[in-house]
Amino acid sequence: MQTGQQGQPRPPAPQGGTGPLSNPGLLAAGAGGCLAAFCALWAFNGLPLGTGLLWLTPLPLFLAGLGFGTGSAVGAAVVASVIVGVFAGGMGKLVFLALFAIPVPLIVALALRGGAPTLGLSAPLMLLGLWPLAVLLLAAFWMAGDGGLEAAMRRMVESVLLRLGVPANEMLVGTVVRINAAAFGLIAATALVLNGVAAQRWLARRGLARAAVPDLRGLRLPGWYPLLPLLPAAAFVAAPAGSDAVALSALLLVLLPAFFLGVAGVHLRASGRPGRLPMLSIFYLLLVVFLQFMAPAMVALGLFDHFRRGNAARPT
Repeated sequence: MQTGQQGQPRPPAPQGGTGPLSNPGLLAAGAGGCLAAFCALWAFNGLPLGTGLLWLTPLPLFLAGLGFGTGSAVGAAVVASVIVGVFAGGMGKLVFLALFAIPVPLIVALALRGGAPTLGLSAPLMLLGLWPLAVLLLAAFWMAGDGGLEAAMRRMVESVLLRLGVPANEMLVGTVVRINAAAFGLIAATALVLNGVAAQRWLARRGLARAAVPDLRGLRLPGWYPLLPLLPAAAFVAAPAGSDAVALSALLLVLLPAFFLGVAGVHLRASGRPGRLPMLSIFYLLLVVFLQFMAPAMVALGLFDHFRRGNAARPT
């Protein structure tokens, strides 16, 4: 027994408690949920830098989940949803649920499935296409009795153009309406990818990551997934002219996983090469400026890598 300066027994060191406040996972869920709600509410209230904070909202949710498990991700999403629902109302809560509170825990759960020492990335990659598609179809079903989702998007586009003082000619409005949902889905999915990658890297550098990142050279989609785009493609072909916006957006959203797989393929091909950072900088500049040309190329590259890796994995 240790003794103090006067020879008296030293009181025992305080032991860790067993209450909720001593559980790191619960603390991470509470902190992550509060921070995510703060970012979302800041953006919903139109405060300065709100757009940037909106797309950073998934980061604390990913930090909680990838560091402390699926339960922490779910807890953080629940805490954030309650706070957003109280201060932003029903519509703000629906937007928050659709963009972050549901997909982030799903991605974490799929990535950490089975308790493997490495993250499983195939199912989360697939979810980047299926979740936006599910939201699009749900919105189309919800608005079916009010002229349809396409009519609602047309009214919204015309209103925005009117505020900007841009003539709302039919060609411009029709083009924006046809790709509006797909473009927003691409932005939302990209935000999930970037925040998930940033969270995993931050945790890994500090030894807090629950699982390691696997070798991306083996990353591919589920074997049946490349057949899925045939369904919205058939719907797009069968849709009457002027009423094909939902079908086209569905087709583009389903192709998002192949797009991200192609981007990952570019990173793999640039890895270890001299001038890697300038090469990737030029690539992303071209991707942003010429997205209408680069996106199909990335989808094609992603599908090529998917089938190439699948063939390589088959026994000969």
